[in-house]
Amino acid sequence: MTFDKEWAELRSAAAQRNAVQINSVPAEGSGGAADLVVHRDDLGAVGSDAYELRTKLSKDGDHARPATFDAAIALTGGNFASGAAVLKVHDRWQKHLKTLLDSCAHISNHLDYTKAQHMKDNVKIGGDLAAISALSTYMK
Repeated sequence: MTFDKEWAELRSAAAQRNAVQINSVPAEGSGGAADLVVHRDDLGAVGSDAYELRTKLSKDGDHARPATFDAAIALTGGNFASGAAVLKVHDRWQKHLKTLLDSCAHISNHLDYTKAQHMKDNVKIGGDLAAISALSTYMK
């Protein structure tokens, strides 16, 4: 099977699994906005792992920074050309560490944000459909 054919089949299967269908407004007391449920435990595990990675990385990813900076200053002060290179390594490490920490935070926060946003959307859609439902009653 070619990659394109397999990719098309996977996309089609995913679209069928994730299709959204709105038939009506939920009955009073049925939960309404709390209907969003994630049945994939691996998604929660990814968020949890990203949070744990960020926590460990924020603590352990900075151990070498002070010594690297001190070495760069000492080498530069001793008129060694490598001092500037070591300082460049220090600065790049800081930049990439921050990027990685931000990425981990984004992943760990994404599921909570998405769930909250979907709940808000469900409330809005439910309200909009309720208004349309009331109008439909008068139009009969």
